[in-house]
Amino acid sequence: MKRIKVGIINVTGYTGMELARLLYRHPRVKLASVTGRSAIGNKLGQIFPHLGDIDLIIQSEFEDVDLVFSAMPHKASAEEVVKALERGIKVMDLSADFRLKESAEYQLWYQVSHPAPELLGEAVYGLTELNRPQIASARLVANPGCYLIGAILALAPAVEQRIIAPDIVIDSKSGVSGAGRTLSLDTHFSEANENVSAYALDGHRHLPEMVQELQKLIPEPLSITFLPHLVPMTRGILTSCYAKLLRGETGREEVKQLYQEFYRGEPFVKIVDFAPGTKQTWGNNLCLIYPTIDLRTGRLIVISCLDNLVKGGAGQAIQNMNLMLGFPETAGLEMPAVYP
Repeated sequence: MKRIKVGIINVTGYTGMELARLLYRHPRVKLASVTGRSAIGNKLGQIFPHLGDIDLIIQSEFEDVDLVFSAMPHKASAEEVVKALERGIKVMDLSADFRLKESAEYQLWYQVSHPAPELLGEAVYGLTELNRPQIASARLVANPGCYLIGAILALAPAVEQRIIAPDIVIDSKSGVSGAGRTLSLDTHFSEANENVSAYALDGHRHLPEMVQELQKLIPEPLSITFLPHLVPMTRGILTSCYAKLLRGETGREEVKQLYQEFYRGEPFVKIVDFAPGTKQTWGNNLCLIYPTIDLRTGRLIVISCLDNLVKGGAGQAIQNMNLMLGFPETAGLEMPAVYP
């Protein structure tokens, strides 16, 4: 069987490395080209021994491929996306550049003018479980961020079925790999180890995406408070969502059934019977969700967890790629978690 050629722009970041790891074992594609802002001219396996079986040289520009993943930072990614589209190459963008639909909103949160605002209307938001048909026919998909996937999947059934009030609190805790490989004081070992800290209390860049995507499910305006935390672990995101129930008669079993029905047939969303932990998703493409009710307060509580580099990044992108290329959605992604 002929395999389709794909490439990675910026393979030297954590998400780029994870893409390489997962694509190497994909049965239907061949990883044919990788670029990096550092280590140009070196073999991938020389720089990253865990990828030693991938016989590719890191280049400054990507070669001709059928689809390319851009793992560049915002603004720089959009510039690479434009180049790829002009060459007739489909693009999976893992930056934030094409997730928001309004260029003014993008400029507000990222403090730069959008390099390609004409593409914002065309880009499809790559949350597979909610936008499957649009992703399948797209040439440009904006892969969601890790916080977004955990939060939106946790809340979508409750929001769509209107069982909760529009005032929602989202509390997320992420491992330090979510901040990327760029050195910073906050992710320095001495700062992050044995320490838990909240950040972005005045608003996180992912907040407008949460509002934008959840707002599509309901006409009433939503009021969302999102508070992220950095925790001393490498991988994983645990998200806790809270909202007042509107239906007083709704019980725990009814909520569970609502969630099971909403995600029936979804290969990578699993409704579980107890609050999950991040290690139960380490290295795989699952999002585990546990919905319950605080019976004392009549408040819905939804816990979700995922691996921020797989379902929260590279795995989600490959899931979308499979749709774009007409492959089985699960191709290359059917692996259990590494536990404990």
